[in-house]
Amino acid sequence: MTVRVRLLLASALMLFLELALIRWLGANVVHLAYFSNFVLMGSFLGIGLGFLRASAPGRGPRPMPLYSLVVLLGLVGFVSAYPVSVNRDSSQLIFFTSGTTSGPPIWLTLPAVFLAVAAVLAGPGELVASCFSQLERLEAYRLDLLGSLLGITAFTALAFLGAPPFIWFVLVSLGFVALLGRQASSVSVALLIAMAMMFIYPLRHDTGVFWSPYYKVTTAAVDDGNGATAWTIDVNSIPHQRLTSAATRAIQEPWYLQTYDQIPRNPGNVLIVGAGTGTDVAIALKQGARHVDAVEIDPTLLRFGRQHNPDHVYSDPRVTAHVDDGRAFLERTHAKFDLIIFALPDSLTLVSGASSLRLESYLFTEQSIQAARDHLAPGGAFSMYNFYRQQWLVDRLAGTLDDVFGHAPCLYEAQNAAALAVMTAGLTSADQSCAQTWARPASTPPPATDDSPFLYLEHKSIPSLYRSALLLIILATVLAIGFVLLMNAAAGGRGALTRVRGQLRGMWSYRDLFLLGAAFLLMETKSVTGFALLFGTTWIVNSLVFGGVLLAVLAAVEVTHRVTTPPLPVTYALLIGGLALSWLVPAGWLLTLDVVPRALVAIVIGFLPIFAANIIFAKRFAATADAPLAFGTNLLGAIVGGCLEYLSLVFGYRALLVLAGALYVSAYLVMPRPQPPTTSQPVDDDRRQPTATGPAVPPMQSPA
Repeated sequence: MTVRVRLLLASALMLFLELALIRWLGANVVHLAYFSNFVLMGSFLGIGLGFLRASAPGRGPRPMPLYSLVVLLGLVGFVSAYPVSVNRDSSQLIFFTSGTTSGPPIWLTLPAVFLAVAAVLAGPGELVASCFSQLERLEAYRLDLLGSLLGITAFTALAFLGAPPFIWFVLVSLGFVALLGRQASSVSVALLIAMAMMFIYPLRHDTGVFWSPYYKVTTAAVDDGNGATAWTIDVNSIPHQRLTSAATRAIQEPWYLQTYDQIPRNPGNVLIVGAGTGTDVAIALKQGARHVDAVEIDPTLLRFGRQHNPDHVYSDPRVTAHVDDGRAFLERTHAKFDLIIFALPDSLTLVSGASSLRLESYLFTEQSIQAARDHLAPGGAFSMYNFYRQQWLVDRLAGTLDDVFGHAPCLYEAQNAAALAVMTAGLTSADQSCAQTWARPASTPPPATDDSPFLYLEHKSIPSLYRSALLLIILATVLAIGFVLLMNAAAGGRGALTRVRGQLRGMWSYRDLFLLGAAFLLMETKSVTGFALLFGTTWIVNSLVFGGVLLAVLAAVEVTHRVTTPPLPVTYALLIGGLALSWLVPAGWLLTLDVVPRALVAIVIGFLPIFAANIIFAKRFAATADAPLAFGTNLLGAIVGGCLEYLSLVFGYRALLVLAGALYVSAYLVMPRPQPPTTSQPVDDDRRQPTATGPAVPPMQSPA
C-alpha cells in the first residue's frame, strides 16, 4: 500500500469511526443526551494524543497501535453488556430527564466513555501522523481532507440505507486490518471476529431493532387492552410512542380529543407536525378533517406507520405525508390551515452531537409560533400537547402563545406528575372555546428564541451537571497529555524531564494554533446551528454542512498552495469581517428569502469566515517546525472550544461569533513573528513553507 493510499484510508477511518461512536454510544447511553459534544471532545483528545505520540523526538520505529482495537472491543463490550436506558416505570414517560435509569451511574459511565473514546481514536491519529514525514506538507493535508470527505460520505450513505452497527464496526475493523499490515494481522483479524460476534448475537435475538437516520428504534407488539395488536416504540432506549387505533386511543387517553373540544368548529385543512406512526392523523380524520398534511422528520418511523397503523391512515387519499423538519416545512409552504397541531414532537435526541441543539429545538421558539400563526386561515387555531414534566415548561409555552397570539390560550392540564397539558390558541379569541384559560404566573420563563432555542432550560445558565462534567473533561485532558509526554520522554532514555520540558516549550510556541482550534470549533458550531434553522435539523442538512466545511477547507488549501495569498494581517482582517457579516445579517431576514437565494446567501455568509480561517491555518502551519506537535496542540484547543460552546446556553448562539472573534484576535496577537530570512531558508512574505510534514484534518472539524 502506497503512503498516499494509506493516508487516504487512515483519514477516512478516523472520521468514519468517530461518527460511528457518536451514533452508537448516543443510542445506548442515555446520559450522553445531556452532553451534546462529549464523544466529539473525546475524539479530539484521542487524535491529539496520537499526534503527540508521533511527535516524540528521538524514537525509533514504533509498534502498531493495536491498543486502539483492543479498547474499541472493550468499549463495545462494556456498553453492550451495561447499556444505560430509561426504566419503564411509567407508560407516560416522554422526557427521560425526569425518569430513572438502569445501568451504571453517570459518574462512572461518562468518564469511562470519554477516556475510552480518546484511546480508540488515538490509534488512527498515530496512523495518520505516520504518513506525514513521507509527503510534502500540503499534499498530505489535501489527501487527509479527501479521506475525511470519503469517511463522511460513506457513513452518510449507510445512514440513508439504515445499516445497523454491525456493518459500521465490521468496516472499521477491516480498515484497521488493512492499515495495521501483516505485522499485526493475526491479532487484528481475531479482534475483528470478536467484534463481529458481539453484534451478530443481538441481531439474532433483537429482531425488533432497526436504525433510522436519527435513532436506534426498538419495537414490540403488545395487546392494546381490547384484544387487538398495539406496538410500543422506543428510540435510543427511551419509551417514545405507542401505536394503537384512533378508537382505542380515544378511550384510553381521551385527552387526545381536547384540541377539538377547544375549537368552536370542525377543522377542514389540518397540519400535524410530529405525525410519527399516524395516531394523531387518524384522530384528526375521525374528527372530520377533510385533508391532513402529516409532517414527520424520521422516514423510518413514517414507514413503520405505513406498515402497521391499524387505521391505515397513510394510504388514505385525504392524507399527504411529508418527510421534513416541521419548522422548515412551515417556512417553505404557502398553504393555509384551519388547525395546526404540534403533536408530541419531542425528538429525544441531539443534532449529530455537535451542539446543544435537539431536533425540535427550533420548533418551539417564539419565531416558529409566529410562522405557525401566519399559516392559519381565518377562524383557524394552533394547538400543542405533550407530557411536559415541569409546570414551568407548560407556563413557558403557554406564555409564548399568549405573546404571539395576543390573548391567553385554552389550557387543559391532567392532574399527574407528568404535567400533561393541551394548549390551544385561536387566531382570535373568538376562534377558541375554553373550559379553562391559562393565567400567567409571575414566574413564567421567557419564550425560547431562534438565538437561544433551549426550551428545556428554565434559566439562562450552565447547569451544575454540565459544569462538573466539563471540569472533569479538562482534568482528564491535562492528565492524559502529561501521561503521553512522560511516556514519550521515557522511551527516549536518559534526560526524560528535559525532553518533557522541550515538548511543553514546543506546544507553547504553537499557542496561536491552540486558540485557532478553539475558535474554529465555535465558528463551526454556529454554522451547524445556523443552517439547521434555515433549512431544517434533518440528517441530510447536517451531513451537507459538515461536507461543505471540509470542501471549504480543501478550497483554502488549494488556494494557499497555488495562489499568492494576502499577508496574514490582511487575512485576519477578512476573517473578522466575515464574522461581523454573520453577526449583522439576521436569520429572520434570510428566512424571508426563497430557498435558492437563501441557500446562496447562507453559503457565502457561513463559509466565508471558514475559508479565511483555513487560509490562515495553512499559511501558519506551513511554517511550523514540528507538524505533529503543532497539529496536536491545535486539536487540544478544539477541546477548549467544545467546552466554551456551552456558553451559548447563557448568551445564545450569536454570542459564539463574538467569542470566536476574540479568540482569533488573541491568536494573531500571540502568533510568533517571522524571523529574518536566511540563505538556507527562503521566506516569501509571511508564507514560510519548508518541506516538512503536514496536518491532518480532525474529524468533522478542520483545524483553523
